[in-house]
Amino acid sequence: MSEKYTFDDFLSTVGGENQEFVRELHEELTKLGCKTEIKQAKSGYVVSCLQNNKTILNYVFRKKGLMVRIYPNHLADYMEVFDTISDELANALQDAPVCKRLLDPSACNSKCAMGYDFILRGQRQQKCRSSAFLFLLKNDNRAFVKALLLNEAKTAVQA
Repeated sequence: MSEKYTFDDFLSTVGGENQEFVRELHEELTKLGCKTEIKQAKSGYVVSCLQNNKTILNYVFRKKGLMVRIYPNHLADYMEVFDTISDELANALQDAPVCKRLLDPSACNSKCAMGYDFILRGQRQQKCRSSAFLFLLKNDNRAFVKALLLNEAKTAVQA
C-alpha cells in the first residue's frame, strides 16, 4: 500500500519565497473544484492539480527550484491573459520546442496529446504540450502563473 502524502507535506518542502503563493493558489483552485494528487519522486514531491479529471498544473522540483507545468487546455477562451506576460516568460514560451504533431500529425507518437496553437505578441506559436508552459516559479512571474491557472480553472468549470 502506498503512503498518502498531504498538501502540507509538499508545502513544507517549498522554499519560503514561494510558500505563501503556492498555499494561496491552492486554496483558490480548491474553491474552483480542483483536486490535488501528491506523489513522491526522486527530486521531491510531484503535485498535480486536476479540474474535471484533467491535469491543469504540476509542481515539480528541479535543481534550480520549484517549477510549474501548466496545461491550459482552454487557452483559446482567455488569450487576453498574454497581455500581462513578462518578457522573460514570453521568451521562454517562444524558445519552447515546436509541437511536431501540430505541424505533421504523423511526426510524433500518436498517443502524444497535441500541443498548443496560440498567438503571442502577434506571432503564431505551435508549442509542445510537455514543455511550453514549464516555468521556474519566482516572484516576477507569479502574477502571470496565477492569472493563467485561474482562467483555466474557471473556464474548465464552465466546459
